[in-house]
Amino acid sequence: MPPGAQNPDAQRPDGRPGAGPNPATDGRPDRDGPASGNRDPRRDGPDRDGPNRDGLNRDGLRRDGGDRDGIGRGEPGRPDLRPGDTRRDDLDRRGGADRRDDRDGLDRRGVDDRREDRERRDAFERREPRTGFNAPGRPGYIPGGFRDDDDVRDYDQVRRDRREFSEGGRTYIREPGRIIVRDRDNYFIRHDENERFRDLDRRAYRSERRGGDTITYLDRPGGEQIVTIVDDDGRLVRRSRRFRDGREVVIIDNSFGGGARRPIYDDVVDLPPPDIRIPRNRYVVDYDGADEGAVYEALSAPPVVAVDRRYTLDQVRYSPQLRARMRSVDIDTINFDTGSFTVTPDQASRLATIAAAMNRAIKGNPQEVFLIEGYTDAVGADVDNLSLSDRRAQSVATVLTQNFGVPPENLTTQGYGEQNLKVNTQNASRENRRVTVRRITPLIQQQGEAAPPPAPAPR
Repeated sequence: MPPGAQNPDAQRPDGRPGAGPNPATDGRPDRDGPASGNRDPRRDGPDRDGPNRDGLNRDGLRRDGGDRDGIGRGEPGRPDLRPGDTRRDDLDRRGGADRRDDRDGLDRRGVDDRREDRERRDAFERREPRTGFNAPGRPGYIPGGFRDDDDVRDYDQVRRDRREFSEGGRTYIREPGRIIVRDRDNYFIRHDENERFRDLDRRAYRSERRGGDTITYLDRPGGEQIVTIVDDDGRLVRRSRRFRDGREVVIIDNSFGGGARRPIYDDVVDLPPPDIRIPRNRYVVDYDGADEGAVYEALSAPPVVAVDRRYTLDQVRYSPQLRARMRSVDIDTINFDTGSFTVTPDQASRLATIAAAMNRAIKGNPQEVFLIEGYTDAVGADVDNLSLSDRRAQSVATVLTQNFGVPPENLTTQGYGEQNLKVNTQNASRENRRVTVRRITPLIQQQGEAAPPPAPAPR
């Protein structure tokens, strides 16, 4: 069986036959896919990206079983917005006179696509009762997937508060603001989608439960609201910007991909690597020394190859070859200390150029979405590296908003641990402890036609 091919005799995560991993490739270090559990024996010593602690296993987990969060109960029902709010499908029925698509004019195919999206969202909201991990009545169940009162001070606290559960042949690792799933030596991480917004302004932030979902609001001056809907697993369903007059701009719609609840390991899309026909330094821009024109070009360019369809945000997050269809900016001016996800003030000031490019792009299209990716070096346990990288990406997103006014709703984050090493070494490497930014709007909003790159900004 060729490397990367699916094994037809293996079982799917839902227990059905077929579409399993290729045993020929299991256990190989995976730099471009989900982090591999196969360890180099030289790396079983001290963990420079999160030192090992007494009483913890190699992945930094306690084996005491229980979870301090106890058991809760979910509420059946359809998630909805609060009374008086304008739903996106209401705007569709009224003709959506204020929507960008209608201003630009829609052909018949666009109308059909929008109707299909509504039907898929309706199917998502009519989903069946939940089972498995984090289901009501199960040990460790938390409504909405995450606690909203975790105050993480340092990474040592993260490691102390980890709890491990087994369900359906998989391992679920819960830590403050994160859930990590270990499935056949692959690791996937999901974070609290509201943590970054809650920390921006706790007085302007509020949340409520509607059925099995959690709806949060972040009020902004002028009457604007950022509305986020997450399901009971903590999975982002939708994020929108709502104006005082009732208009709504949907920034991320993660529900259109189908009605069934999907575990995160089912969101990996297997695609061939793109055929890159532009110079390497324009495909991946090294931020150090780059001017705003080069950064803006990378963050406003179309896909390097045509994208065949619209994808969910989760598919983009967990599919490396899908993300590779967009250019990126490697922020090599921010390199985190070992075991840290804090952006120091002197490094934060270096984000001014990329923040200006982002704000310029968002001004031209208020629905732009940028993915901030966090990375670590190759030293340490997979769980530690994945958690640290995810928190590093979130820290950079917070700085971009607090220091430079980049709208938080136009940013999303994801950690990838030791994947995509910048410097190919298994040793400690400050250069590998970094973040990367790429535009993903064409992938999640079906703007996927490849086109010549835009002209660089005036210098």
